[in-house]
Amino acid sequence: MSLPMRSSILRRAPQVSRSAPIPHRGPIPRRNCPTSRHASTTTTTQASYTATRRKNFVLGTALTLALGFGYLYITDTRAGVHRWIMVPTLRLIYPDAEDAHEAGTKALKSLYAFNLHPRERNDIDSQKRDLEIEVFGHTLRNPIGTSAGIDKHAEIPDPLLALGPAIIEIGGTTPNPQDGNVKPRVWRLPSQNALINRYGLNSEGADHVAMRLRERVREYAYRMGFGIDEVAEQRVLDGEAGVPPGSLTEGKLMAVQIAKNKYTPDDDIEAVKRDYVYCVEALARYADIIVVNVSSPNTPGLRGLQKVEPLTKIMTAVVDAASRSAGRKTRPAVMVKVSPDEDSDEQLLGVAHAVWESGVDGVIVGNTTKGRPEFAPTDRPLSSTEMRLLKEQGGYSGPTLFKKTVDLVGRYRKLLDQGMYERGSKSGDMSDEPATPPDEPTKSESNEKKGEGAVEKIEATIDRDMKNLKPQSGSEMEKSESQPLIRLPARNNPLSDDEFISDTKTSLSNSHHLDQLPAKGATMESNSKSPPSPKSTPSSKSTGSPQPCSEQKVIFATGGITNGAQALEVLNAGASVAMVYTALVYGGVGTITKIKDEMRTEMKKKTKP
Repeated sequence: MSLPMRSSILRRAPQVSRSAPIPHRGPIPRRNCPTSRHASTTTTTQASYTATRRKNFVLGTALTLALGFGYLYITDTRAGVHRWIMVPTLRLIYPDAEDAHEAGTKALKSLYAFNLHPRERNDIDSQKRDLEIEVFGHTLRNPIGTSAGIDKHAEIPDPLLALGPAIIEIGGTTPNPQDGNVKPRVWRLPSQNALINRYGLNSEGADHVAMRLRERVREYAYRMGFGIDEVAEQRVLDGEAGVPPGSLTEGKLMAVQIAKNKYTPDDDIEAVKRDYVYCVEALARYADIIVVNVSSPNTPGLRGLQKVEPLTKIMTAVVDAASRSAGRKTRPAVMVKVSPDEDSDEQLLGVAHAVWESGVDGVIVGNTTKGRPEFAPTDRPLSSTEMRLLKEQGGYSGPTLFKKTVDLVGRYRKLLDQGMYERGSKSGDMSDEPATPPDEPTKSESNEKKGEGAVEKIEATIDRDMKNLKPQSGSEMEKSESQPLIRLPARNNPLSDDEFISDTKTSLSNSHHLDQLPAKGATMESNSKSPPSPKSTPSSKSTGSPQPCSEQKVIFATGGITNGAQALEVLNAGASVAMVYTALVYGGVGTITKIKDEMRTEMKKKTKP
């Protein structure tokens, strides 16, 4: 091959790079290399894996425990975070008190839906049973309640019951929806732990509230296995579930407050009656107690209905409607809520007369006041802003109302009990002469000594009866931690199978010392040795001694109650239940539990020798 031809062939041949890898077309021969690893490397890897698993387990367990204990803590009413962190934070985020109230209501409602709501744990009331009291035929776990205004529209009755009160009051509710007064309408006075409000009975209306309560009953019926229809609802309301039809909780009651619409003329009593009766017809079915509000200071003319004649007519219509419209085996009790500002002897006597004439079951003593009480010296005096807020129109509520509440409870207790025995005496005389109202004296009364009024006569009669009280007797009960610290008379004690009279003052009993009056001619000694039972007590016709015509009227007290000692004081004054509102606003969801714990502490101090 010639040299030029060889050169052209070489030029056409592909150029192979010296650095390019040469493809291998056959199997790679195995080399005799060691296949085992060093022992130290294997051991280190296994130890690292084991340590990681242990670390993850510890972290997971710690996280689970933290979440569990955190859940138990944050949902316990005794947790200090509710008072010292939640309340200040809510006030900081929402400067307007009404906005804070609405936010708190929404939070409780949402938390309850996911079972994250605060509640009393361990059910101490049911375990100790030392605060039980009988009211309206129900044995309640304790004598503490919440006043109306906390749950105006029946949005959170169950979350409120979980906080520990035995009675909650929802409302007030008006026949038709109304917006209330113009905002802002609620102000805080932090230095006094007080509030001023002029809500004006803002309400969604009786029908809307009734629909919400009906839905609640049907959901409860479904959980109990009754179904979710009207028949299931009726079974629950008739008591087949073994719980009160209002509260749906054993040992607790739910009151529903009603009021007239703002635009209903005050001087048209028939129109006012129609307002209240409409509310009763819509709500009585789902309430354990109907509360008639004639004492709101923020509805013009409403307090004028506390006069004897209009109050008697209104309450009579409400009692009749409650009996007629309940649509269940039992009717709700009826109470009237009275103002602390109408406090003259004549006004109290008129209310007591209207209560007995109309057949009302009891009185809630106290509401917000139009007045501005004198403030006691505090570590934080009133600021300039608070001084300005005191000039706002509206109802004041706070601790400074407490003394007046105690005074009014004691006075109403005397007048209501006296009315009970006056009517018992009249029924014993078998007289056909109608009862004379206190503001219409008879001819014989007008000829008595000048200057002696009806109130003085009543107080004189009570003083006379108290001097004739028989001494209480009975064996000494063993003093121990487990025994009830508040002892009910055998006739009112649901736990007692025999008749016994305690040697201590009954603080929380619905009974009163007047029903222990001795029969005429009986000596103190004989009465102390053999106390007569209610069934064997001679009638007033045969003995001449006054006898009650019916059960004693019940009193709930509200106004300035902030701690356990105050609750005991107002109960000893004659109330059956102590109710709170402003204290709950400032103390948070643990307020009810704190008050009950303080009550137990105070009672233990008094029982120690």
